[in-house]
Amino acid sequence: MARKSVTKKEKSKTLRAFLIELAIYVVFVTVYFFLVLHFLGGWLQDLYLHHVRLYALMAIVLIIGQAVLLESVTTALLRFLRGRAQ
Repeated sequence: MARKSVTKKEKSKTLRAFLIELAIYVVFVTVYFFLVLHFLGGWLQDLYLHHVRLYALMAIVLIIGQAVLLESVTTALLRFLRGRAQ
């Protein structure tokens, strides 16, 4: 059985890509948080105070939307950066 050995260079390249993606996520999540807080904060507070079930549903929708949006933006950005690096 031939086993592919992962070289030190490949490991460091993978770690570097992970750290870059993590840094991008940190920036995007922070910006997303403050945008939602600024634009939807009052509305979400009103939902929380008067319509708890709708608030819960909207919170789940925002979480899923954040995940999908940030993943697609990060993937596109990393593809763009990899294309320029090669």
